[in-house]
Amino acid sequence: MSPRHITRIEREQLELFRALPGDLAPRDAQDLMAYPFFSLAKSHRTIPIDFHMNDVAIRVEAVAEYGMATIWDADVLIWAASQIVEARDAGLRTSRLMAATPREILTFIGRGTSVRDYHRLKAALDRLQSTTVATTLRQTSERRMHRFSWINEWTERADASGRSDGIALILPDWFYRAVLDDALVLTIDREYFRLTGGLERWLYRLVRKHAGQQRRGWRFDFQNLYVKSASLSPFKRFAFELRGLAHRQALPGFRLVVERETGGRELLAFSRARFSTGPCGQAVSPGVPSGTNYSVRSGTGAACQQEPKWSNSSIGSDASEPSNLESNLKESNLSVVGDRRNRWKTSRSAP
Repeated sequence: MSPRHITRIEREQLELFRALPGDLAPRDAQDLMAYPFFSLAKSHRTIPIDFHMNDVAIRVEAVAEYGMATIWDADVLIWAASQIVEARDAGLRTSRLMAATPREILTFIGRGTSVRDYHRLKAALDRLQSTTVATTLRQTSERRMHRFSWINEWTERADASGRSDGIALILPDWFYRAVLDDALVLTIDREYFRLTGGLERWLYRLVRKHAGQQRRGWRFDFQNLYVKSASLSPFKRFAFELRGLAHRQALPGFRLVVERETGGRELLAFSRARFSTGPCGQAVSPGVPSGTNYSVRSGTGAACQQEPKWSNSSIGSDASEPSNLESNLKESNLSVVGDRRNRWKTSRSAP
């Protein structure tokens, strides 16, 4: 049976869910926030993501024609998750087959509604449909792999007169089941859509997933973050950008602090903040620590253009609060949990 015939049968068996109107709260799937599923670069990526951590394996592959789905393309999945959760909570029937106008999707994710924006949305849908994922995550056995694309198919709809009536798409069952599970969905700050960098978008989602309501916040060392990002940038550049994000306090609702242990290892500590941050170049109040021995205001002009000239505060092994281990132990700071050898593995190719 041909793939086209299979998708036609699937479409006929699903009940159409029409997107809800109104200003819905953005929701994100925790699995997508915690693991590397998307390219962090706007450039055309075809190098696969090959990630292994304990019993979790993820393999993401792209086709040369479209490239890998990016973290900006994932905004479409955030829109879909928000729609499904809102409808479910209202007692409405949901479906993997969803219909909406491009304007509804673009407005929700904070984009423009010009012809160019419509074309970019269609390109994002093509990447989401052509990117394939194989993962053991949420499988009954670590040897079993679930394979899917972020969108099974999408099509432009037309009314009886042949005029455009929006788009329809079919979500994969793996994603749909996660969204229907309350324990696997988190509300995110709408300011997330204003974050322009791939690294800061990825970091916000990871921080939101881990920090939560943790009283002591959370810590990751830079090397672990590098592995979890699946970034193709050299580690030195990755670390430089992390320090810059902490210096600017670039993530809405969270405080970032870079700590340096006596042996030289750098940690990124993060916790909930009572203030809101803005985009680079906009000052916020009050002053916030950025891993230096003095307080700075975020959004300073120099931090947007060049590496901040500061010395990270050095800490002894017992000088800072320990990493919070009350949540997912498998994703905790490796300096506290388990043996560091062979714990984190990834296959990485140079761009």
